[in-house]
Amino acid sequence: MNWFITNVLAVKEAIASGSALMGTVDAWLVWNLSGGVKGGVHVTDVTNASRTLLMNLETLDWDEELLSIFKVPRAVLPTIASSSEVYAQTDPNGVFGASIPIAGILGDQQAAMVGQACFNRGESKTTYGTGNFALLNTGEEIVRSKNGLLTTVCFKFGREKARYALEGSVAVTGSAIQWLRDQLQIISSAPEVEALAASVPDNGGVYFVPAFSGLFAPYWRNDARGVIVGMTRATTKAHLARAALEAICYQTRDVLEAMAADSGVSLPEMRVDGGITANELCMQLQSDVMQIDVVRPRIIETTALGAAYAAGLAVGFYDNVEEVKKQWQEARRWKPDRNSPLPADGYKRWKKAIDRTLNWVESENS
Repeated sequence: MNWFITNVLAVKEAIASGSALMGTVDAWLVWNLSGGVKGGVHVTDVTNASRTLLMNLETLDWDEELLSIFKVPRAVLPTIASSSEVYAQTDPNGVFGASIPIAGILGDQQAAMVGQACFNRGESKTTYGTGNFALLNTGEEIVRSKNGLLTTVCFKFGREKARYALEGSVAVTGSAIQWLRDQLQIISSAPEVEALAASVPDNGGVYFVPAFSGLFAPYWRNDARGVIVGMTRATTKAHLARAALEAICYQTRDVLEAMAADSGVSLPEMRVDGGITANELCMQLQSDVMQIDVVRPRIIETTALGAAYAAGLAVGFYDNVEEVKKQWQEARRWKPDRNSPLPADGYKRWKKAIDRTLNWVESENS
């Protein structure tokens, strides 16, 4: 926003004339669906507003100090609403040809939390995609992380108090499997990695840290780069495939341990969603590494589902969150192998491998 205001003459002129609007994609969608230039509603919700770096987590309103720092005028920003209320009606002359309530807005990972029915403090979900995104519901408490995590709004339903979350992001998880496929070409399709990794009983001492563009939570080291360590003459592509799956699990443990340290909450189980959850070996390894149950729901596209739940609550399709909880159904549960070497010896070596990634890219001043 600051860049546009500073560098684009048309934006400066539009702000001066009072015709400029700025916001996240949800605000753009609602504005267009509700009529656009013919009376569209300019609104966002607390979860998306929290990602602009302009909202105060305590007041749930645009923060005057931050607006001043980034020189963004309040007048161009959308109204901040809850995640579940009727914001507007679709334009009857628009794409749907009818007046339909627009009633649910949530950011990506927060929507997945709602889709996983993680409404209570201490409940957590991890979404496995190109990267990994783990959130822990901290209830009405704003927990300021001391262990490299982000503090964010989890959701706010109507007039209820906002619920907050801790979030940890892992840059490379599913994309590590894509790298095995596209760059190393040891598999021809992503699902093949499971059978290849299962063809060996363990990783053969190989550890793969896919820090291709640095390490995200909880390390936040942009000087790190990817390493494969522990290889011997006996190492095969199967060991590398297994090490890639284990890397997904170890990185997830790094984040969830930081969450436990920040919140004081020990996870009873971990709900998972996203594409990689179809990889049964990876989910078993995740359970072994964490030593807790890993649970996959029947519907793994939980982001769209969560937005639908929020809208359903707003229009009365569901009376309360207890009804929504009943919609959640377990599809598969993985229980940890208590004799697995992964949570102790394996994790110790993973940490050793992490050390090998650091300080690879030298700063300009060094």
